[in-house]
Amino acid sequence: MKITREIKTAILVITSILLFIWGYNYLKGNDLFNTYRFFYVEYENVEGLAPSAPVTINGLVIGKVKTITLTENGKLLVKLQIDTDFPISKTSTASIYDASLIGGKQLAINPNYSDKNIAESGDYLKGTIEVSLVDSLGDKAAPALAKVEKLMSSADQLVVSFNEVLDAKGKADLKRSLAELSATMEQFHKVASNANVILEENKGQLKGVVTNFNKVSDNFVKISDSLNKANLGLAVKNLNATLYKVDGIMKGIESGQGTMGKLMKDDALYANLEKTSKELELLLQDVRLNPTRYVNVSVFGKKNKPYVAPTDTITKAKN
Repeated sequence: MKITREIKTAILVITSILLFIWGYNYLKGNDLFNTYRFFYVEYENVEGLAPSAPVTINGLVIGKVKTITLTENGKLLVKLQIDTDFPISKTSTASIYDASLIGGKQLAINPNYSDKNIAESGDYLKGTIEVSLVDSLGDKAAPALAKVEKLMSSADQLVVSFNEVLDAKGKADLKRSLAELSATMEQFHKVASNANVILEENKGQLKGVVTNFNKVSDNFVKISDSLNKANLGLAVKNLNATLYKVDGIMKGIESGQGTMGKLMKDDALYANLEKTSKELELLLQDVRLNPTRYVNVSVFGKKNKPYVAPTDTITKAKN
């Protein structure tokens, strides 16, 4: 069978038309050889979402926004082109979110895995809008900005009050105070310089003092070692035992035990001692006043005078 030129021309024209249709759809993002599912979502505001924006599930791109049209009731109808067989339930939501600060808006499908009722192509999903990063930052920054504004107002009032307090006299006093502070710092600098000079001039003496201190410290260490080796523990123990015995003796004396205790506690013994001391005193007074009664040396045989006992009255008169 012979193919005429007209048939060849017709085949070429039809092929060109098919290639043109395929290329046009390919450029628009449609693949004639793939089967897509389409879902619809209604929004009050798409927040800048544009056609061809990616559609994701858990961050994975599964399709794109096909078209965005304005409906008669003023809502925006978004058509989603899904290129996956992943089961999406009818109660899943489609959220518009910010991919980044400069990345534009994207749409994410949040599947409801507990719902086993799978959506089919052409079904409507519930649409939500997540708060953008800028709006979130704005909400968080609003209280801080209010506090900063209040702080600036307080600072402005403080400056005004400071200017009112600092009149001509106050400014002069402040200037004088600063000058005096500067003079004080200069004097302190001079004192520090003089101290450095003194330290430099007496550097050798200070070194000798430090050396002597080191020697004293070494000697003290040696003395400490000697005391440590001298068995001070035993000496302290013996001293404690001696003090304990002395304490027992003192307690015995205080309770009237022994000779010393009786001397301190027995009133009769004290009275006898007092009486004996008094009689001894009278005897000594009588010996001093009448020695011939006790020492009699007579050359011619003179008779002794009769003995007269001394009395307290006579003793007091003699004194």
